[in-house]
Amino acid sequence: MNSTAQASKDHSPDDGQSDYIPLYRFWQPRFWPLWAGLAALRLMVILPYRLQMFIGRRLGRLAFTVAPRRRRIAEANLRLCFPELDEAALQQLLRDHLGSLGCSVFEIALALWAGDARVAALVRFEGVENLTEPLAQGHGVIVLSGHFPAVELTGRVARNHIPDTAAMYRPLKNPLLDQLMRRARRQAGSALIPKAGMRRMIRRLRGGWPVWYASDQSYDRAHAELVPFFGEPAMTNAALSHIARMGKARVVPFYPRRLADGSGYLCEFLPALEAFPGDDPAADATRVNELLAQWIRRAPEQYYWVHRRFKNRPEPYPDPYREI
Repeated sequence: MNSTAQASKDHSPDDGQSDYIPLYRFWQPRFWPLWAGLAALRLMVILPYRLQMFIGRRLGRLAFTVAPRRRRIAEANLRLCFPELDEAALQQLLRDHLGSLGCSVFEIALALWAGDARVAALVRFEGVENLTEPLAQGHGVIVLSGHFPAVELTGRVARNHIPDTAAMYRPLKNPLLDQLMRRARRQAGSALIPKAGMRRMIRRLRGGWPVWYASDQSYDRAHAELVPFFGEPAMTNAALSHIARMGKARVVPFYPRRLADGSGYLCEFLPALEAFPGDDPAADATRVNELLAQWIRRAPEQYYWVHRRFKNRPEPYPDPYREI
């Protein structure tokens, strides 16, 4: 990378830090319960990792007894995507998923407060050369992933291989949680690009940056296509084709997952997609959805099923969340 590009990275005005708000400003009583929970979580970071995951799984299942709507959304999604499961297997997968969401709370806490050596011991990377080689050749890289666990945590170790990255980011409704998540992403060395910042993303890619990107949530605006997800029609963001073409970028799939033996995480960078983008954005979006489905089936409980993935579908497709 030339010195001008490096200087641009080091002094970029759009890295997301300008949106930081000092945490002491969230002193109002409405934030006190959240502060109490954060204090308890901060203390529990000292616990062994396996114990944290054990507690997280149980807290996750318990929490969704008082948040039944999200539980029903997850159940509706699982019924659509795994019609081959009998009722007992589906309910077990749902419980496992809720437990996985509970684990993610501890993963964010580790990303915020654990030491570098401890985090590095939990995360293993494979195929890093699939990312570093196109970057060394001067290409921007779209790191294509989905809503899988421990993005912030594994990102802290990824920065050892890729010091400068950018990530698309949608602000959270709770401003205190939003500020914490921004800090967790910055721990991973990520500049933050707002969800509507496509021009900013393309500028980063043309400057030779890797940009983390996920297009696996329901989308009904420009570049939306109705394509299969687990064989079920779903409104899908097909902008990836446009972004890759405009940014002159390679698309490198990235699949992180929590290991079943409780030892930590495996993160795989796969070879860049060949002949991408193609001539048909809908076909490209279908290809991405098929890739995501292959990953999800390897550890289905870890995917983010509480999102309404099949909303906004046109007639005659039914709304699976109508009664929720």
